[in-house]
Amino acid sequence: MHNRMACLPAAAQRVPAGFLFLVLWGSVLGDKLLVVPQDGSHWLSMKEIVEHLSQRGHDITVLVPEISLLLGESKYYKRKIFPVSYDLEELQTRYRTFGNNHFTPRSQLMAPFREYGNNMVIIDLCYFNCQSLLKDSATLSFLRESKFDALFTDPAMPCGVILAEYLQLPSVYLFRGFPCSLEHMHGQSPSPVSYVPRFYTKFSDHMTFPQRVANFIVNLAENYLFYCLYSKYEALASDLLKRDVSLSALHQNSLWLLRYDFVFEFPRPVMPNMIFIGGTHCKKKEKLSQEFEAYVNASGEHGIVIFSLGSMVSEIPEKKAMEIAEALGRIPQTVLWRYTGPRPSNLAKNTILVKWLPQNDLLGHPKTRAFITHSGSHGIYEGICNGVPMVMMPLFGDQMDNAKRMETRGAGVSLNVLEMTADDLENALKAVINDKSYKENIMRLSRLHKDRPIEPLDLAVFWVEYVMRHKGAPHLRPAAHDLTWYQYHSLDVIGFLLAIVLTVVFIVFKCCSYGFRKCFGKKQGVKKSHKSKTH
Repeated sequence: MHNRMACLPAAAQRVPAGFLFLVLWGSVLGDKLLVVPQDGSHWLSMKEIVEHLSQRGHDITVLVPEISLLLGESKYYKRKIFPVSYDLEELQTRYRTFGNNHFTPRSQLMAPFREYGNNMVIIDLCYFNCQSLLKDSATLSFLRESKFDALFTDPAMPCGVILAEYLQLPSVYLFRGFPCSLEHMHGQSPSPVSYVPRFYTKFSDHMTFPQRVANFIVNLAENYLFYCLYSKYEALASDLLKRDVSLSALHQNSLWLLRYDFVFEFPRPVMPNMIFIGGTHCKKKEKLSQEFEAYVNASGEHGIVIFSLGSMVSEIPEKKAMEIAEALGRIPQTVLWRYTGPRPSNLAKNTILVKWLPQNDLLGHPKTRAFITHSGSHGIYEGICNGVPMVMMPLFGDQMDNAKRMETRGAGVSLNVLEMTADDLENALKAVINDKSYKENIMRLSRLHKDRPIEPLDLAVFWVEYVMRHKGAPHLRPAAHDLTWYQYHSLDVIGFLLAIVLTVVFIVFKCCSYGFRKCFGKKQGVKKSHKSKTH
């Protein structure tokens, strides 16, 4: 790369670095990539990368269950459909139940376990998908005969991880870090509980003593949570591979594309096979349609507020929806609320309900004053990219921790959606709109996030192609994977050195004891014999 740069004429050297990176990227060979996605919002991030890879000439096949929400047809890839054991009605019922469950009261102490229970309606669905796929001989035969060059998957549910081992393919993982911080658990990166907060805790990286105690306990509980989530997959993998399998062992040889960066996430130790690509879906703002342009223009000097709870939640309980509508009616801004549930009876004139909105384009408009979000990673990064302060109402998964990270950085206000009142939401909105510090902080984060040599999407595509070109990235695999748990923590070395120290101490003690007896034992004996003669 350095030789190529040296050979460039002076005019070419003045070209922006990002453009040169793309020019010197290398020829595209049109490799064959197998994609094993997760349905729902996880697919939205992966889809951007898949489409970009397709545009660069790669032949992409996406494994899709015959019943799905978002895994539709596309000109950018072929779909390989496999049968599943449920119908569309069951799928929709499960997702509806999943969304509604997060508006029921929950105990803070039992939050991780309650969260696990709520997620089981979707987790079970993922398991049924995987079970159907790995037992479908026709699909497996097709995959073997296709001779793919690499596998691209979301390891939150490890069906793609198992397939990569079965097909002997190098793999790339696209991951946020939820659940259980799998990238660090399987990647063997150090994860000190003293300053690395665990998921569900909502702690920052500066914890009080009680918080560190709680963080330590949650860290221990993660092993049990991991067992509950993934033990069934180990049985599936063992059945397919005809040998006993540990999921930790299957994760050892992959490259991790992590959907965050340290503008958003708290700093922590990482491994060289971890690439940070937060913000891949932040596109350049496009022109608004006439409908939304009219809404924005009609807002006047007060501007607009964008409100969306993401793709997984379409309805809110009536009482809570009316509380939200009341609060929105108390602010002078026009509110664009993406909502498909029943229209609240007290909806104010300044609030417009829409079934869909161009979120990123609206956030990039100069008249946007605030963003009400569920704190999903997509929305958080769109808020960062466009520099819009946030009112966060996290519901499930990593959203509580995402909200805590933004609140810690002074870029927004977090509310408990179950406990908040109309007054709470009104005050939060007025705070982030009128207090200039929130705007200043989010703009600072935006500048930091954008100050980079290459766009996150281009970086993600580069590393997927890198793995395809080199048949993996084994040189980035840490030797920690080859150690036992006691070797990793140097317990054998500590035990050996402790044994030497104890042996030396024992020998010194014995020598001193022997010398003491020789020196003082004889004198004592002489005194006693002398006393006996005088008597």
